[in-house]
Amino acid sequence: MKARFSNPIAFAPLPVTVISSLVYAALIIALLITHLIVPSALSNPTPFVGVNLTEAWQDLQHISGGFHPYNSRRNDEIRDWLLRRIERILTANTKGRLFDRSRYLHDEQFRASIARQSPAVVFSDITSNVTFSSEGRKRTSDAGREAGVSVYFEGTNIIVYIRGSEDGTGDWWVTGKDPPEKGGVLVNAHYDGVSTGYGATDDGVGVVSILQVVKYFTTEGHKPKRGIVALLNNGEEDFLNGARAFSQHPVSQFPRAFLNLEGAGAGGRAVMFRSTDTEVTKAYQSSKYPFASVLSGDAFKRGIIRSETDYHVFTEDLGLRGLDVAFYGPRARYHTDQDDARHTSVDSIWHMLSASIPTLKALSSSGLNEDSQGSDAVWFDLFGRVLAVFKLQTLFALSVALLVVAPVILIVIGVILHKMDKLYIFSRKMKHQVGEDGEPVPLHGWKGLFQFPILFVLASAAVVGLAFLMRKVNPFIIYSSPYAVWTMMLSAWLFVAWFLSCSIDYLRPSALTRLYSLLWLFIVGWIVLVAVTVVERRQHIAGGYFLVFYFAAIFSATLLSLLELFRLPRKSEYASEVSPSDVGEAHSHRSQSISSGQRLAQPSDHQQRPEDSDHHNAEEDEEATERTSLLRNDRYTTFAHYGHRDPDTEGAGDHALDEGKERKVYLGEQAWSWSLPTWLWALEFLLLSVIPVILAGELALFLTSSVHQTLADGSSVLLPYIAIAFFAILLLVPMSPFVHRFTYHIPVFLLLVVIGTLLYNLLAFPFSANNRVKVYFDQRVDLDTGINTVSLTGIKDGPYLAQIARSLPSTAGQDITCTDSELRKGLQTCNWHGLAPNVVPSPPPHLGIPPHFGYADWLSLRATHSNTTRNEAHITLFGKNSRACKLVFDTPISDFSVAGAAQDDRFDKVPHEGSKEIRLWSRTWEKPWQVWVRWEGGEGRRQQRRGLGLNGKAICLWSDANESGVIPALDEIWKYAPDWVAVSKNSDGLVEGSKTFLI
Repeated sequence: MKARFSNPIAFAPLPVTVISSLVYAALIIALLITHLIVPSALSNPTPFVGVNLTEAWQDLQHISGGFHPYNSRRNDEIRDWLLRRIERILTANTKGRLFDRSRYLHDEQFRASIARQSPAVVFSDITSNVTFSSEGRKRTSDAGREAGVSVYFEGTNIIVYIRGSEDGTGDWWVTGKDPPEKGGVLVNAHYDGVSTGYGATDDGVGVVSILQVVKYFTTEGHKPKRGIVALLNNGEEDFLNGARAFSQHPVSQFPRAFLNLEGAGAGGRAVMFRSTDTEVTKAYQSSKYPFASVLSGDAFKRGIIRSETDYHVFTEDLGLRGLDVAFYGPRARYHTDQDDARHTSVDSIWHMLSASIPTLKALSSSGLNEDSQGSDAVWFDLFGRVLAVFKLQTLFALSVALLVVAPVILIVIGVILHKMDKLYIFSRKMKHQVGEDGEPVPLHGWKGLFQFPILFVLASAAVVGLAFLMRKVNPFIIYSSPYAVWTMMLSAWLFVAWFLSCSIDYLRPSALTRLYSLLWLFIVGWIVLVAVTVVERRQHIAGGYFLVFYFAAIFSATLLSLLELFRLPRKSEYASEVSPSDVGEAHSHRSQSISSGQRLAQPSDHQQRPEDSDHHNAEEDEEATERTSLLRNDRYTTFAHYGHRDPDTEGAGDHALDEGKERKVYLGEQAWSWSLPTWLWALEFLLLSVIPVILAGELALFLTSSVHQTLADGSSVLLPYIAIAFFAILLLVPMSPFVHRFTYHIPVFLLLVVIGTLLYNLLAFPFSANNRVKVYFDQRVDLDTGINTVSLTGIKDGPYLAQIARSLPSTAGQDITCTDSELRKGLQTCNWHGLAPNVVPSPPPHLGIPPHFGYADWLSLRATHSNTTRNEAHITLFGKNSRACKLVFDTPISDFSVAGAAQDDRFDKVPHEGSKEIRLWSRTWEKPWQVWVRWEGGEGRRQQRRGLGLNGKAICLWSDANESGVIPALDEIWKYAPDWVAVSKNSDGLVEGSKTFLI
């Protein structure tokens, strides 16, 4: 028994099954641990001097204690609390003090004191305002765009300037003075939230991280080399307003690089998903637990991801270089009431903070702040411990080198093998001369050629078919059960590939199956690499890096497998060694065996030849080798060799070798394969599988978490299934050259797994309390007519949205109408008459006056035509208990101005196509708005007959849902909707009240 396992890594069923299974299991488990488990925060709440995780957690609990959108009273409370919190930090660490702009401008002594003494200065910016615009969507009918949107915003940002050792002294931030020439580093987070989310992860963790950054860099001994600007902006959620308002402050001229901290999920790891260039990205390498992928940056670059962060403002509007770091899952909790402290952790704070401080130190200490463009970067992490960063130009050079060098090397080796008469692949026969007569010796070099394309195509078709089946029958199961879908896809591909490969190997066994599979992989990989190289060069897309390394792994394994052929005898020597007389005797005996119903096996081990009958018992006791079957008496562990084989297709038995060599030939394979090494397959397997599985697996898990719950946002339902099918194929293809040696145990088990997961995925309810489907709420009140409409926007397919609406008491007996959503492509909106909102103080309930009787007083509006200009109007509006209103026009306007607005030529007030909407955001409550608008028109009689008026609506917004009863329709959904439903805002306001104007 000991002899039978003398080579534990032989290319035999048991070693292949065990080794490959263990390698894959180890890799997959390591990837899952990295992806799902956040590195634990240190037991010491002060991991290093100047940082306190306990304080950070308490700060997060305070910030996420209620809804705090820009248009809410609690937003003002959070702002005041942040100022006090920063003041306490600076009081403890420095001589810093709150910057009083009025006193600063008029008190020379006070100004000199700050410039001379303070290592940190706080700016409470309540003066900056900005006017800008955004282009409209592209038209489907032509190449133009729709009219865009204009915004006027009054900022309430908090800015902390931490002086660097190279900054020198002085008050350069006074208007008209230049900042230090070398610049500094900006770190940003937004302290506003959305009206339906508590903002723990979006962006509370970013805010408390910045508080700890301020504490760290103002602690003695941690002074940065170049100054750091810590920005807590207000208004990111509505249109990136806060970051644009920062552009109006003089401190905005100082930074040259930035780090943006964001959140689009609830807890987990923070991923570095965007970067401007290689040099900036290298600063993130100092992170303790780097977690990053350039593929996400490419998705933003190509417009595949439509949402934006303040990164856009800093790069496009301010011209800075920097990084975007954000939490990214689970998406179902994003902008909902589960974005709270309960669903995040100190570990998540530590993950972001442990990346932020080292990155800022690196950015502050390097020469990145000099004006330069930088180079396109490639970056990815390995198991959340190491960050690989290099230039896209380097990846392109590697790609080109592989495209040229790899095939040349293989061709050269093939030529050498041919010259040495050892190129058995594609060889059918070899002439064997005996006297005047010559008998061709079959080599069967073509056997195994088509096994890989057959199994690859059919196994891949199986998983793609499953993707379409899921899309058809239960399309949203991936929302709550992505790993059930993953398990089904992986199990299905591997089982089908094993079944087909074993079937083909049973019919046509070949020692060249592995090499042919690798050659096919090389050809397919080379074609894919051509496409990857083209997009690297032309479109500067770096996300195909894993395919470059994947091809390098294929090339390495193929090269090693091809080098194995040098161990073979020369074809002429093999043909000379084979005896024609032995051929006839062996052939005749096998025919008799078949006719008697016996199964053919190897002559030396399992089939008793007539001339060897006297020695049969002795052979049973001979020492087994790695080529010997693991079981005696023809009981094999794979069905590939059960049944009968046609003697014309036999390899090992067609020609007789000496007994020692013949025993080394694997069942039914070519007789000349006796000299092939039996252990090199393991090295080939490791070369082919480890790096590709790591790189592709990390991307697969990241993409799964990123997109599997975007279905509620209107994204493609089929795309996540196709993505999983694609990566399942990519992860398992490295096993295809070896899968025909698998025993049946694992594949049969996987078949049972496929059946179980398929039934679950087809029949299970797709949502749960932990994976709630997101619906978007808004309520619109026509203040002229009193019509009050509540809307829920959600997924189209299935009865889910209507079921949610019908679960509400107020919808009983109503006709609920559902149509395609105007705001969210790919979703539908259901409308009904809703409960009256109480967003504006109304008469006390005991008076019995219904709320809708006061609708007309919610918004005051006056729109008048200009007496001097035909195409100009003056609009005055005022909303009670609100600081956000907007004007919506039936036809685009060409220009506008707001009383008190600053001018900045960097921003267009109106896009080229005009504006259909003006959004107005005030830092004070109940501000009377004075707006002048201009629209295109002519002076001729025809234009006058058509009319030069302007029609539209004035709308004010209410977004504060902290008190029960203010928005009863929203309270009703929170109370009565199924527990698998999450509510988010549909637009800027939860309640919008409108009045029509005609000019």
